[in-house]
Amino acid sequence: MAGPSDGVDSPGTAEFDDGRDSDRRLGECIRAIRLSRNMSIQELSRRTGLSNGMVSQLERGLTTPSVRSLRLMSQALLVPISHFFDPEPVQAPNPHIVRRGERHFLRLTSSGVLKELLSPKDAGSVEMYELTISPDGSSGSDFLTHEGWKAGYILAGRIRLWLDQSPHSLEPGDSFLFPGTMPYMFDNPGRETGRMLWFSMKA
Repeated sequence: MAGPSDGVDSPGTAEFDDGRDSDRRLGECIRAIRLSRNMSIQELSRRTGLSNGMVSQLERGLTTPSVRSLRLMSQALLVPISHFFDPEPVQAPNPHIVRRGERHFLRLTSSGVLKELLSPKDAGSVEMYELTISPDGSSGSDFLTHEGWKAGYILAGRIRLWLDQSPHSLEPGDSFLFPGTMPYMFDNPGRETGRMLWFSMKA
């Protein structure tokens, strides 16, 4: 089956040119949460299915996780993905409103994906993101599953959404909704940067 990138392609847009600081901060965050759980690297490796070496590289900021790896980390460490996001630059005055300059973000540099959290960080059962996906960027080489529902709306570019092995080419104005238990992945096969709204709703 012809599939999307494995998440190690070189990014194609300026948003992903400098991700070292983000990788380092993300690694420190993963390590801090792991230690707070009294969990060894070997145990985290077992729970995620990632190798000991990969977990160690992630914690040292030597590599960037794919969307799939980040999801596995959040499940193994029992925290929402929003815990891995960069802190907001200013104090949000209203817990129900997120101003553009207050967004949390996460650069998955080698995957070519920039995730910006549009919902409040501790919103509960619904998370809303804006995803910017560089040409050849993807969620990773493996299909994802998650409890709850996924939904989205294409803002720009062309996004290929894979649902249960079947590819669907989506353009601006297209939208989707599917149960998270359905195996899925996404990538950007085009030459321009893609952008989409992404909603994750827990069961």
